[in-house]
Amino acid sequence: MESSSVPTDTELHALAQAVAEETLRQRLMLVTAESCTGGWIAKTLTDLPGSSAWFDAGVVTYSYEAKQALLGVDPRTLEHVGAVSEETALEMVSGALARFGAGVAVAVTGIAGPSGGTPDKPVGTVWIAWKRRGGYAHAQLFHFAGGREAVRRQTVAMALAGLRKTLTE
Repeated sequence: MESSSVPTDTELHALAQAVAEETLRQRLMLVTAESCTGGWIAKTLTDLPGSSAWFDAGVVTYSYEAKQALLGVDPRTLEHVGAVSEETALEMVSGALARFGAGVAVAVTGIAGPSGGTPDKPVGTVWIAWKRRGGYAHAQLFHFAGGREAVRRQTVAMALAGLRKTLTE
């Protein structure tokens, strides 16, 4: 999926508010597992007053070692397909739910730039995964345009939009 619109703080806030309302309505707790966004999803969610009623935890894992230790990502997955892959995103989201008491999780892994891109995985390549406790994880590949901040903003927006969809399906 391609995205060209870089969301504003107001738009991110509105997405977070929608996620918060649905999470609270369902009496769930939420956990985030972030790489390329560096905690921005968790920050956007916890900027909302009263977030302790539905936000459980946020984990930021940049290194392979952190992904393994904190989220249980299989070292063989990282070795064979790398951190920016569907498999890693799915293992991150499942690991987040396994380690915390949350009922829903989101995980993001990608290349925000300006460096780190390859011909196979250029800057702007991001995998986002979502999962409800007891359900199946699903992941989606995005190719975002723009510089580092633009890629990260778009990732936060799509992660939140996907959470809202996961909560209402």
